[in-house]
Amino acid sequence: MMEYWRQCALWLINCKVLPPNHRVTWESAQVFDLAQTLRDGVLLCQLLNNLRPQSINLKEINLRPQMSQFLCLKNIRTFLSACYEIFGMKKSELFEAFDLFDVRDFGKVSNRIHALSMFTCRLIIRYQTDYGSRPRTEIKQVETDIRSCCLTEIKQTEEKYTETLDSIEKVRLLIYGKYCSHVETAIVALDDICKHREDIRMKLEECAKRANYGKFTLRDLLVVPMQRVLKYHLLLQELVKHTHDAADKSNLRLALDAMKDLAQYVNEVKRDNETLRDIAQYQKSIENLNQSLSTYGRPKGDGEVRVTSIDKRAKQDRHIFLFDAAVIVCKRRGDNYEMKEVIDLHHFKITNNPTSDKENRKWSYGFYLTHNQGQSGFELFFKTKELKKKWLEQFGMAISNIRPENGTSNFHEFKMHTFDRITSCSYCHMLLRGIFNQGYLCSKCGVGAHKECLGRFGSCGKTGENPPQNTDSRKQKQVKSPLRLPKMLVTRNYFGVPSPICGPPLNIQQGDIIELVCADLHSSWWQGKILATREVGFFPSDAVKPCPCCLLDCRFAGPMERLQAEAELINRGNSTYLVRHRSREFTEYAISIKYSNDVKHIKILTRDACFHIAENKKFRSILELIEYYKHHSLREGFRSLDTTLQFPYREQENAAMLHTNRPGGNMFTPKVMGVAIARYDFSSRDTRELSLQEGDVVKIYTKSGANGWWRGEVSGRVSGPSRHNVCECVCSSCCVELRSVPVIEPWCLSVC
Repeated sequence: MMEYWRQCALWLINCKVLPPNHRVTWESAQVFDLAQTLRDGVLLCQLLNNLRPQSINLKEINLRPQMSQFLCLKNIRTFLSACYEIFGMKKSELFEAFDLFDVRDFGKVSNRIHALSMFTCRLIIRYQTDYGSRPRTEIKQVETDIRSCCLTEIKQTEEKYTETLDSIEKVRLLIYGKYCSHVETAIVALDDICKHREDIRMKLEECAKRANYGKFTLRDLLVVPMQRVLKYHLLLQELVKHTHDAADKSNLRLALDAMKDLAQYVNEVKRDNETLRDIAQYQKSIENLNQSLSTYGRPKGDGEVRVTSIDKRAKQDRHIFLFDAAVIVCKRRGDNYEMKEVIDLHHFKITNNPTSDKENRKWSYGFYLTHNQGQSGFELFFKTKELKKKWLEQFGMAISNIRPENGTSNFHEFKMHTFDRITSCSYCHMLLRGIFNQGYLCSKCGVGAHKECLGRFGSCGKTGENPPQNTDSRKQKQVKSPLRLPKMLVTRNYFGVPSPICGPPLNIQQGDIIELVCADLHSSWWQGKILATREVGFFPSDAVKPCPCCLLDCRFAGPMERLQAEAELINRGNSTYLVRHRSREFTEYAISIKYSNDVKHIKILTRDACFHIAENKKFRSILELIEYYKHHSLREGFRSLDTTLQFPYREQENAAMLHTNRPGGNMFTPKVMGVAIARYDFSSRDTRELSLQEGDVVKIYTKSGANGWWRGEVSGRVSGPSRHNVCECVCSSCCVELRSVPVIEPWCLSVC
């Protein structure tokens, strides 16, 4: 008979709360996996809404509680209240919030979930229609040209006031940030007014009929500006991709950067407003707190710890709230907290205590908060080694935010700062995003900057080393970092016509491998060096594409014949592979893999700008293809090859054997859905986010994160309780259950 908790998991899947392929369905899954999935309360609240729509206002719960015990417990209590008030359950039958959060009595939790299964699961599929002034029935033909589709949609959307667009500047559009932050509140207020004031409701209905024959209500129209402003950069991105005229492409790239910057700003303002609402909830629940918590920066997490100090050596049970600039130490009193101490992190540093890890018992894992001037410090203890690691990362990120690595470079004195007015970074000229602690201000010369731009300024008070004061500084900026820029494969011949205006031309032929010397993603001309001849010069940026030998590193063998590949692999372990140029056709590739003590060869086919080895599965890049077959058997295309691509041929054999013997294999590795290259640097603000450097190759795990964030991974860096060093986070939930993966902003990336 199926275990009881597995029945519970299947019912949650049937109710569309969990995806069908969730890890709780795996053969290796245990009851603890289901408990961990539900312990933040988010899915339980969504379950009640699926059983009975609008039984819980999802705006009142926190969808990304992550390391906040306070927010997790609040979600669970919201679920329990709805079970009692709406679903008629007795309080005596319900579990306590800590029964789930601490996994103290998950049997009782699963029993209550089973009781809910008596209610019919009714799902609502929200159908989102396009907005516009003309019904779809008037469209006479289907556009097949993507560029025409984008132009048509922009024209239709803006038809009534196209002339005014020419005079609109990006700064004037920033009001969208505040609008999008409060549109949900406005809709709630409108619903409340219509519910209690029949005269106003009838007047609004009359206006809707007069304006658009009742097709759209005021409630519908309130969300249109937000949909529109966040759609511009997507349309422009497609236009750039499918525009070939150099002048048009240059102007479109300027517009694209401006609208991406705007969309990023709008999303961050919205996100900061959500953060301020969370902070307000903390503030209400903490007694004896006279200071506004928002002055301490953004919250990093909260939870139970045990604290000792020089004055009090005995471990005291405390609940801490960690912010960028301070730790609020509290004592829990029921559902509220009494503030005991505020630790100003400006005066402390973190010192690990590795000896505490050897005790191997609960509440023995700790680290020190040491005062910079030798005054009394604190030691914090955590329940498990994993919790200690997470808190170490969060404390490290908080201190990094208030004392950034490059905060005093070139005699500057940068401090985290809240800018009262909308401000742009003095280096890259992109907006400082959000509504508080948007960036850093030099107390000496007064320039504002992003965290990732701090180390790029000239000497304090001087501007000679700064980039040109141009609104499109990203276009002017050139990155001279050949170790970070990928090698490129020439896709068409170029012999100096037209000639570049920035320097001598580089004569290139199809199949050449070029090492980039100086490149900008928005420039039509790049500088590079032909590896074979060592010649240096400028060439058209659209004459090359990323070279697999860069992206596949130890997996790529360069030009190699079948016999040579067999010689390389025959003495390696099974499932060792390489990717090679097929010698006769230098622009085509093949995979050679050892299987059943023999070497097999697979030709990589190309068609319609896609790569594939089987007709039923195509990829946009060779790296994407290789990543897919690292986790999926080649049997999908070749019945006799039941293996994955496991060991790159240039890895040391002992490293491959260690990988083979590692328990669990790749069981918890998220599926890679695509690959992208970072367009510019990005510094993470907490451990849920992923820091990027321009040119980083990023594996994308999902693009479904909230507010324009993706989940992914770069160079094996992962962090956070979940979207990443690419994703748990802000991208937030999927990876959080499997592994820590930070989040990334898609506008930082150029998709391969």
